[in-house]
Amino acid sequence: MITYGAAHRVAGVLGTGSYVPSRVITNKDVGELVGTTEEAIHRKTAIRERRWAKSEEATSDLALAAARAAMEQAGVRASQLGLVLVATSTPDSPQPPTACVVADELGAPDGTTAFDINSVCSGFAFALTVAERMLADADTDHALVIGADVYSRILSPDDRRTTVLFGDGAGAVVLGRGGRQQLVATRLASFSSARDLVGVPAGGSRIPPTEETAREGLHYFTMNGRGVRDFVEAEVVPGIQAFLADQGVRPEEIAHFVPHQGNGRMLADMAAQLGIPLEKTATTVTDYGNTGAASVPVTWDRLNRSGAVARGDLILLAAFGGGMSMGLALLRAR
Repeated sequence: MITYGAAHRVAGVLGTGSYVPSRVITNKDVGELVGTTEEAIHRKTAIRERRWAKSEEATSDLALAAARAAMEQAGVRASQLGLVLVATSTPDSPQPPTACVVADELGAPDGTTAFDINSVCSGFAFALTVAERMLADADTDHALVIGADVYSRILSPDDRRTTVLFGDGAGAVVLGRGGRQQLVATRLASFSSARDLVGVPAGGSRIPPTEETAREGLHYFTMNGRGVRDFVEAEVVPGIQAFLADQGVRPEEIAHFVPHQGNGRMLADMAAQLGIPLEKTATTVTDYGNTGAASVPVTWDRLNRSGAVARGDLILLAAFGGGMSMGLALLRAR
C-alpha cells in the first residue's frame, strides 16, 4: 500500500469529460437475456438500465469521445499533450496499446508518451496517480487520463451474476498546472491473494485462445460477487477510513464522495459504513450500471458538470477492482 502526498504535487484538474453509448439496455432487455425479472435486478443492484456499445464501437471510440469533451473543457489541444494514459481491461486488442490508438486519432504528435494501465475497475485511480507523478518531473504541462471499458463484449449471456451489472462507457480528465481541483493525496493498494475473485480465464499466455476455450466460454468475464462484497467490507471501507485519517480529514468533511459504481446496494452500504450521507454520494449506477474503469471518471464528470462543486469542497474518489486492487484520491476544489 503506497500513499502519495502533497509534497511534490504540481498538477490539477483542468477539465473532465465522459461518454456513454447511445444504445440503452433496460432491465427488461437484460432480464429476458439471462432469465430473470427487471424487478429482481433493480432490487438486488439498484440498476434500471445500462449502455452497451454498438457493434462498430470499440473501447478507443468511447475513450476518444470522453477525451475530446475533457480537452474542450480544459481548452487544451492534442498538440499540447505530453502524456496519454488509458486505464482499461477491455482494450481494442492485446496490441498495440489502446492509448496509442487514442493519441493518434486525437492528433497528438509522435513522441507523445502513451500507454495502457490495467488494474480493472481501479485502473483510473492508478492512472491518475501515475500521470500526476510523471507531470511533476516531466518537461510537459499536460496529461490526458482516461478510464474506458466495453464489458458488454466479454459478458456471458448465461451468467446473470455479471451480465445484469455491467455497462460500457469512458471518462477522462486533463491534468495540468493549476486547475479547478487540486490533488491532495492518493493511495494505491493491491491484495493479490484475492486475485481469483474476478477475471477472464483464457486469452493470455497461460490459456491461449483456441476453438476449445471459445466453446467452453473461457473468454467471458467471471466474478465471485459474494467474495467481492466481503473484500469491500474487509479492505476497502477500512482502507478509506485509514486514508482519510492519515490526511487529517473526518468523513463529515467530505463534500462529495465518488465511489466505484459496482452495485447500487453495495454502494449505499459502503457510504453508510463510512458515515458519508447518500446526498453527498455521487451516483450513476442506476442509469449506467458498472462501467469498469470508466465508473469513477464518468461519475466524477457528471458531478463536475452539475454545478454542485463549490470552492473549498473536498472530493473523495474511491475505486476497487480486480487484482484485487484499491485506488483512492482526495481532491480540493479551488
